Amino acid sequence: MKQTKIYVGGQAVIEGVMMRGPEYIATAVRTPSGEITVKKDTVHSITERYPILKKPFLRGTVALCESLVYGMKSLSYSAQAAGEEDEQITNTEMALTMAFSIVLAIVFFLLIPTYAVKFIPGIEHSAVWMNIVEGVLRLAIFLLYIWGISLTKDIRRVFEYHGAEHKTIWTYESGQELTVENVRRHSRLHPRCGTNFLLIVMVVSIFVFAFLGWPSLLERVASRIVLMPVVAGISYEMIRLASRTESQLLQTLFKPGLWLQYLTTREPHDDQIEVAIRALEAAKPEEKKEEQADLDLR
Repeated sequence: MKQTKIYVGGQAVIEGVMMRGPEYIATAVRTPSGEITVKKDTVHSITERYPILKKPFLRGTVALCESLVYGMKSLSYSAQAAGEEDEQITNTEMALTMAFSIVLAIVFFLLIPTYAVKFIPGIEHSAVWMNIVEGVLRLAIFLLYIWGISLTKDIRRVFEYHGAEHKTIWTYESGQELTVENVRRHSRLHPRCGTNFLLIVMVVSIFVFAFLGWPSLLERVASRIVLMPVVAGISYEMIRLASRTESQLLQTLFKPGLWLQYLTTREPHDDQIEVAIRALEAAKPEEKKEEQADLDLR
């Protein structure tokens, strides 16, 4: 019988890696003493309570929201374990941090590009072109942001762990033993990367918003916020397709997302790969013992 392939996702954190499997989520961090500490929790997804949210185009928004929550918790734990914070942030502080981050994202990726369009000549008589140019500006701001943070020393270190995360996931999905030597041989680029997802979101939003007309500034921002679950749902299905398709044409279309990962990942050191392996070993599904044929035969 053909077995369903089990996928694992992940995220680089401060001096470590978070891995999420279907049952467990684990964050492994290299402490200042050089040891690796691992925090393992059971995954509790809202889709288990409401199975309808597993349907295509709905699961994307759920996955995005849950990834943000789990990601913030893992970042908080890693900051504490790596010695950068004395105390782990509370749920209230985490909620406020996420709210502030969302507001900043709205300002930089929605408000600024849609406002800046008015200064571009020659398109003011076409709402479609104004929406398209807005999308292009949003994409340009996103790429400049990625490029800018990639130049900082601390972020480069996180990007090394990001590369370790991808290489380790590739090794696991290839069915190979999780050793530093095996992990080292794999690519640091992965089609299911969050970077790839965000780039797809930027491109999909251009097409989704193109025919919304050109109302007031407040209405434009509100419409983009309201339609973001639609954009996320479409983008999620596309990134799933990118990780499964064998079509050369589709693989070519998804290449820019892989190329962008040359900025958001770096080749990791062996000690960083060791951390990623520990995280994946804790998060991967537990192997079920085979039943013995000679039991309970009476």
